[in-house]
Amino acid sequence: MKLQDRFDLTGQVAVVTGAGRGIGEGIALDFAEAGASVVLAARRTDEITAVADRINARGGNAIAVTTDVTDDDAVLALGQAAVDTFGSLTIWVNNAGGSTMRMPLTELPRQEWYETIRLNLDSVYVGCMTAVKFMKKGSIINISSGAGTGPVPGSAHYGAAKAAVNSLTWTLSAELAPNIRVNGVAPGAIPTEVMLKALDKSEDQLDELLEEWNIPLGRLGTPEDIGSACVYLASDAAGWVSGEILRVGGGAKPR
Repeated sequence: MKLQDRFDLTGQVAVVTGAGRGIGEGIALDFAEAGASVVLAARRTDEITAVADRINARGGNAIAVTTDVTDDDAVLALGQAAVDTFGSLTIWVNNAGGSTMRMPLTELPRQEWYETIRLNLDSVYVGCMTAVKFMKKGSIINISSGAGTGPVPGSAHYGAAKAAVNSLTWTLSAELAPNIRVNGVAPGAIPTEVMLKALDKSEDQLDELLEEWNIPLGRLGTPEDIGSACVYLASDAAGWVSGEILRVGGGAKPR
């Protein structure tokens, strides 16, 4: 198979959660450009509709399905919509997540702990199990974080959830082989709305954030950086890759 063909997603059908903005939007746009039909999921209908419209206007195929990933029935309906619309499901990206509250774990409200685990871990589990119901052969990609690989003062709840996502990814890669590959992507400093809110930074403080993170490659990340990694993991180019957590962080140490 020619190199360019290994990265071609023509004929693939991808679900991307949290696809209305930021990293999820970048993944969805790159999947569509690589040839996949894309099912965009998020709670904000207007945002995913706008992304779907962009993809369709460029000659791609996309639909928007309003979805709360913490609602099991809604996630099941999302998978069904993919199959009903495009005839199959071959790629599932669990991207929705995040936490905007930062404080020492001893001060963290118990409810925030529960909600963070529900959004960042439980929803990934449900997404994976739903993908398996509809996917005969394909790729599951879980968006993780460097917060899951070491101490993160102020974000222990988020880090614990992402560490569990890594473990879930490793185990499912073994249990679902050889027909379904399961990998993760751990983004570095990408100034999405959620990240800036969590760090209490604004758009005009990006230079300060870059200096603070001391990124060797000299720039902050973009959603397209993560989209490129996901295209690789979803494609035949990564046909012998499973159970891996790919760090995409400009060379900076996870934090």
